[in-house]
Formats: sequence, C-alpha cells, structure tokens
Amino acid sequence: MSAVKELIRTESDGSISFGDYELGEKTKKSDFEHDGDLYKVKTFKEITRLEKNEMFAYESEPGTAVSHMKSDGKTMTFTVDGPEDAMITVMGEPDTDYKIVIGGVYRDTQKSNLGGKISFSVELDAGKSYEVQIEKVE
Repeated sequence: MSAVKELIRTESDGSISFGDYELGEKTKKSDFEHDGDLYKVKTFKEITRLEKNEMFAYESEPGTAVSHMKSDGKTMTFTVDGPEDAMITVMGEPDTDYKIVIGGVYRDTQKSNLGGKISFSVELDAGKSYEVQIEKVE
C-alpha cells in the first residue's frame, strides 16, 4: 500500500486511511471530518499519530501507513505497513483485556492500562502489509 499521500482519507467502505512514513519532516492535517468526528494526523518517517475529537487514537514509532481502519467499540481492524518493525499504541477502554491478531495469527491477550492504551510491536517488511485485529475479550 505504501504511504497515504493525502495524509488522511475516507475509503469507499467507510473506513479511514492515514500516514506517510516516506516524509522527511513532520507534516500534519487537522479538522478532517469523518462520520461526525474530527481527526488530526501527524506523520513522517519517525512517527505517525492520529487523534479523534482531540483524543489519542493511534501512534506508531517509527511512522507507518494505516489503511481501512474501522472500529465498532468491540473490535478495531486495520492494515499497516512501514519500512521497518514498529511499536504501535491504540486507544481502547481502560483496564480491559484485548486479543491481538496480526496477519491472521493470534499474538497475545493484553490488558489496556488505566488510560485505555494498548501497545504492541509489529514486525514489518518493506512493501508488505499486515492486517491487525484488536478485539475486546468479553
């Protein structure tokens, strides 16, 4: 997939795509409206960060490109790619267990911290995308 040259966009399936890890300098786009929410993205080779309604939603170090991100409150799915392995943090509910599946392979069940953040690493190969699924354990 590579970089999202518009920095953030809405896809035909109603999801969003964002991030451009090919940029040498931090670039941002604010006030992107999608489904009644306002998004802000900051991205470049070192970091990609997404905020939804001025609240943290996603961050990767180094920068990544994320496509088709969707969340229904129980499950978040997206596809990620980048030039090298990345540490990804997403927002969930505080003190809640989440099952993490990457590339169709179960990786871990993890409890979010008191702020709701869930962090995990993804081994990325340049030019290859990986599907990520984060599901709340009931």
